[in-house]
Amino acid sequence: MSVNNDFDGFSIELFKDEEGDWLAHFEELPNVSAFGDSPESALLELKEAWEAIKESYAKHDEPIPIAPSKKEYSGHFNIRIDKRIHRALAIESAQAGVSLNALVAQKLSQTVRDPFKHTR
Repeated sequence: MSVNNDFDGFSIELFKDEEGDWLAHFEELPNVSAFGDSPESALLELKEAWEAIKESYAKHDEPIPIAPSKKEYSGHFNIRIDKRIHRALAIESAQAGVSLNALVAQKLSQTVRDPFKHTR
């Protein structure tokens, strides 16, 4: 995974497919992709595709997607869950002596993929 300024902060995944072609695509927008005979040519094709996509958005007065790395996050979000799960989490947090928010944040952090660690 790399983040390139040519791609407005989007993360790029680059790999060789089964047929020997190089594929470059945005991790956050997998439908934005390009092929090439080499990593460099795949990235060049991806850059051209991204510029064309941005032109199309502008032409149709649509907002250009913003890379998650460029957005600001408050750390707050609301989620609705089944009341039985809510109760079970509340009981578990009380037994652990932590707040419900702390327990849920801990559980989420254990299951969410680290965006700074690439495993491919």
